Amino acid sequence: MKKVLFISSLGGHLEQLLSLQKVINNYDSYIVTERNSSTEKLQKNYKNINYLPYISRKNIILFLINYLKCTLLSIVFFLRIKPNIIVTTGAGCVIPMCLLAKVFGKKVIFIETFSRIDSKTLTGKVCYYFADVFIVQWEDLKKIYPKSIFFGSIY
Repeated sequence: MKKVLFISSLGGHLEQLLSLQKVINNYDSYIVTERNSSTEKLQKNYKNINYLPYISRKNIILFLINYLKCTLLSIVFFLRIKPNIIVTTGAGCVIPMCLLAKVFGKKVIFIETFSRIDSKTLTGKVCYYFADVFIVQWEDLKKIYPKSIFFGSIY
């Protein structure tokens, strides 16, 4: 059975990722997200969950330190889990894991967040160039992501 690693930051990105519950249940699935009090509760429902540090861009020094930690933990999780496919809804903390997947010849599926109707996210701008499948949830986004697949809402 293929190992699928589902990764996102907290909040709406994680909510969208977890709305893929049917897909999550059909594979040997692992979830990686940022740690906070709300995500720690996920351990009750998901046995294969790993945490990255919360990334905030408010303080540049803390951002750089936490992004380095995020990158190092992504390497650890990737090598431990050995996923075949990465599925992500963003945001920034997912980039190291997605890049690792590409380096090791694995597939990356990026789902642009539902909150973007007619503009790109920063993570979407980066991942668009190397994702194997790039999904948008609004048809208007096909104009700015021409190689994307319009999938409609994942909710």
